[in-house]
Amino acid sequence: MQPTNQWDAEHYQARHSYVWQYGEGLIDLLAPQPHEKILDLGCGTGQLTARIAASGASVLGIDRSPEMIAQAKQNFPDIPFRVADATTFELDQPVDAVFSNAVLHWVKDADAAAARVFAALKPSGRFVVELGGHGNTRTLLAAIREVAGAVELPWYYPSVAEYAGVLEREGFEVRFATLFDRPTRAEGEDGLEDWLAMFAGSFLGSTARREVVERLRHSMYFEGGWTIDYRRLRVVAVRPAC
Repeated sequence: MQPTNQWDAEHYQARHSYVWQYGEGLIDLLAPQPHEKILDLGCGTGQLTARIAASGASVLGIDRSPEMIAQAKQNFPDIPFRVADATTFELDQPVDAVFSNAVLHWVKDADAAAARVFAALKPSGRFVVELGGHGNTRTLLAAIREVAGAVELPWYYPSVAEYAGVLEREGFEVRFATLFDRPTRAEGEDGLEDWLAMFAGSFLGSTARREVVERLRHSMYFEGGWTIDYRRLRVVAVRPAC
């Protein structure tokens, strides 16, 4: 989810497939069951939604981006998808689980998103989420600030304690939380510039992007590709039974 709410969905799924490929392990943590109703919050182009559906669960995918939803519907016409915002969405009926991968670091109003997730869950329902965590892309962000100055960045990268506090304020019980490094490969000479165009293009022009790339070449580029210093926060929380 970008502030401009504009995505090149075809380019996203062609060049940034690692976003959902890494998220496949999160589905193991979700452990969807055939009888369950599950919401994929921030479903993007739908690949992980389809993986959840393959378990036999009934799944709905929502995303703020009309472009992403259009691509998801094209990719998986038998799965329901709709446009909705993480901070305002409503469901007709509560679900057994809410799943979210690589989305909520785009949502700065974390309390509003947590409140909507809590409201969407049945009692004992679970929230399984992964997002960028504290220190995510630290080296990259430092270079962006060196080039662009005090630009307002669109991302929210909480610590374990910070995000647990957000969830607990809304009534969740946090059952599991971990922050870990995940160096992520962006292949090709243009890998980092492509990453910046996709995820930072709303506030960083082409000249600035090229300057960021050159500043980082000596530390992040090797063997024909770029390694970006991702850190991820993975959490499982439960809405209490009563």
